[in-house]
This record gives sequence, C-alpha cells and structure tokens, in this order.
Amino acid sequence: MKALAKDSKSAEADKQQQATSSADSTASQASQATTETASETASGAADKQTSAKDDQATQLQSLKDQLDQKDDQLLRAQAEIVNMQNRNKKEQAALLKYDGQALAKDVLPVLDNLERALATDADDQAAQQLKKGVEMVYGHLQDALKKHGVTEVPADGEKFDPNVHQAVQTVPADKDHPADTVVQVLQKGYLLKDRTLRAAMVVVAQ
Repeated sequence: MKALAKDSKSAEADKQQQATSSADSTASQASQATTETASETASGAADKQTSAKDDQATQLQSLKDQLDQKDDQLLRAQAEIVNMQNRNKKEQAALLKYDGQALAKDVLPVLDNLERALATDADDQAAQQLKKGVEMVYGHLQDALKKHGVTEVPADGEKFDPNVHQAVQTVPADKDHPADTVVQVLQKGYLLKDRTLRAAMVVVAQ
C-alpha cells in the first residue's frame, strides 16, 4: 500500500513538473514571439522613417534645383534688359548725333548746282547782280549746313583716303603730285560730324 501511494505521488509530481515545464516553454515561446514582433515593428518603423527622410531630401533637392533655375533665368532676363537699355541709349544718341542726315544729303546737289552757277562768267550787269544773289544763297546754305555739323571733306593735295575719297580716275605721279595723293577734285565730299555723308570724287596720282 505504501509503495502504491508513493508511486501515485511520484506520478502526480511528474505531471506537475511536466505541466510546469510546458507552461515555461509556452511562456518562453510567447516571449520570443513578442520579442520578434517588436523587433519587426521597430525595424519597419525605422525603414519607414528612412524612406520618409529620403523622400524629403529628394523633394528638397528638387526645390533647390528649381530655385537655382529660376535665379539663373532671372539673372539672364535682367542682363538682357540691361543690354536692351544700352542698345536703345546708343541708338538714341546716334539719332541725335546724326539728326537730319537724310535732309543734308538731299541738299548737297543744290549746293553743287549753286557752285556751278557761280563758276559761270557774268558779262553784263544783270548777270552780275544775279550772281551776287546766288552767292548770298550759297553762303547762307553753307552756314546752315556747318551749323548742323556738315563740313567739306579735305581733298585737293591730300593723301588718298578710301574712307572719304572715291577715286574715279588715276594719273601718273610726278614731283608735284606724289603717289597716292589727290590731284583733282571732280565733286566735293562732305562729312556729317565724324560720318561720311558723301565721299569726294577725285583723281589720284599713281
């Protein structure tokens, strides 16, 4: 009987031990699962934070690139405006400086005709009186042109300058007329300030 009771107690003790061991194992597994779940959750959260930071950095860089592009466009536009203003100022200055160029150029043939009239001999008194009138008109016209910057191109005896002289004929050079000098003026040339209004038609020694 005592032996049977001892065996029964031993069996119950084994069952309790097994139950305790089973409970410990279940608790250990649950703890491990909880730890793994927490680790996965933390890892996922860290990945999301890293991804969010990368997206923010990408967006920030894109905004910086757009800002730099706009700044460059603004600087280019400002530079173009400054260039346009400078060009306009130069054009306006040139218009003011050479104002009346077309009118002065149209007046030159009138001046030529007056010079031809003055070169004609006046035999009688009437012709002489007419010539004096022509001289007065010629003088007033010259004064008006000079007042507006129109001057005669130096030519006779001067060194040939293709900028203000137009050679229409050449003659052999001699002691009185060295090579590349103007021998004769066939038609006077005129300047408007520093611009050639009409080149002088000349004969040049060669």
